[in-house]
Amino acid sequence: MPDLTQLALYVAAAFLLAITPGPGIFYVAARTLAGGRAEGIASSFGTGLGGMVHVVAGSLGVSAIVLASAELFTALKLVGAAYLVWIGFRTIQAARRDARDIFEGGQAAPPIGAGRAFREGVLVEALNPKTAAFFLAFVPQFVDPTKGDVALQFIVLGFISIVLNTLADVVVAYAASGIREGAASRPRLVRRLREASGAAMIALGLGLALAKRPAT
Repeated sequence: MPDLTQLALYVAAAFLLAITPGPGIFYVAARTLAGGRAEGIASSFGTGLGGMVHVVAGSLGVSAIVLASAELFTALKLVGAAYLVWIGFRTIQAARRDARDIFEGGQAAPPIGAGRAFREGVLVEALNPKTAAFFLAFVPQFVDPTKGDVALQFIVLGFISIVLNTLADVVVAYAASGIREGAASRPRLVRRLREASGAAMIALGLGLALAKRPAT
């Protein structure tokens, strides 16, 4: 492992990156506004597990192969983008359907649940090649080949980054749930928040679809 000074520098850099608003934070916020705190927290842990997929793949050299291949990179990003767009459209449709049912005297459909939110979070992050590119660009700067197994160092450092990212996402989930709960007595506002969250997911998907493969 890197010495304590290098490790401290890595943790500090990873922390700053974790709290910097990015696609992961926006996705968790959107998921929370759409389904509530439980779904937001579950999606936070889901994206964390999805991130670990990239960490392990990076340590084994799989991510480098994907990023080196224009075809593989494009295929992965388009699948991930389509999945995000599909979730976004489904969220908007659910918000409108629930609003209509309530207006007609019925009840809103139950939320998708923490389990499904967790699974969606895993897939959203695992299908994002930009996450693979991030770990391959960031983690190796702090790996010291003279300090032991390089793959193990990559996994440990990547895990630290995942933990910090997940903690930041959980904080965002609590903050977003406070906004959602504050609007609970205003059904129209809740609908707009859910529609906006769906639109945000679609925007994230479109952004991923337009992502360019990093130079290798």
